Amino acid sequence: MSDVKAGDVKALRDRTGAGMMDCKKALVECNSNIEDSIDWLRKNGLAAAAKKAGRVATEGLVGINIEGRHGAIVEINAETDFVARNELFQKYVETVAKIACQNHECDMEKLGALPYPETGRNVSEELTNLIAIIGENMGIRRVAYARVTEGVVASYIHNKIAPNLGRIGIFVELESSGNRDKLLDLGKRIAMHIAAANPQSTSIDDLDQALLKRERDVVTEQAKKTGKPAEFVNKIVEGRIRKFYEEVVLLEQVFVVDGTSKVKDVVAKAEEEIGCPIVLKRFVKFVLGEGIEKQMVDFAAEVTAQLA
Repeated sequence: MSDVKAGDVKALRDRTGAGMMDCKKALVECNSNIEDSIDWLRKNGLAAAAKKAGRVATEGLVGINIEGRHGAIVEINAETDFVARNELFQKYVETVAKIACQNHECDMEKLGALPYPETGRNVSEELTNLIAIIGENMGIRRVAYARVTEGVVASYIHNKIAPNLGRIGIFVELESSGNRDKLLDLGKRIAMHIAAANPQSTSIDDLDQALLKRERDVVTEQAKKTGKPAEFVNKIVEGRIRKFYEEVVLLEQVFVVDGTSKVKDVVAKAEEEIGCPIVLKRFVKFVLGEGIEKQMVDFAAEVTAQLA
């Protein structure tokens, strides 16, 4: 690479839109011949992938893989919902979730560098190859890893497209020495609750303190405007904070399955039935495209631009 000129790398990038390291590699492979390097990038799908990289990808799939007391969840985005039904894309999401689970990986960069089976490519390179085949921008957006020392990792997929693939994915970590099947049933029911109730934390203790402060500030100002004495204002605030906990903390929420019990009471009842303690350790929920700003496309302007 030391023989490759910086000016040639820039020229190749300008003409193809490919990444700097890919341009360097192409120039090395092609003895710094720009035209041959362009062809090399096109043949390897790198130029095509780069041209699509600026397009917003808000569709795709969430995939989950659970193996024993380990599990992983990934969100992989594409531009249109048609890709979610593409078998090649589904296989890729399924495989990446399995790779993350088996390697106990939740770091995006490290996940991308792991080998993708039977291809000679890594996870990132295989995605680039898939972009060239399918013709849409795609990206691995996030990954999370689950593990319990004793117990189960239970999961639930909402809006399922294929086994363990859908638009919403949740896993729940339950630490317990109890019966595995009963724990899995409890975990799945709690995961279904999470899909519907959208809690922000597992317990009061792990609730985001910035979120709690913001809510306390708001309800305090509201309570002050009632004109009641300070001692009554404090009681009003604490009452509203308790209500806030019931809205956003998983263990404090009313269980959607029966509509009456709190989730913590459902866990306590399960402890009695199973005959040993159960700790609802953690949950993770991925909603496809959540937080991504969708791009509004003016198709007439897009066609005009392409014809210019």
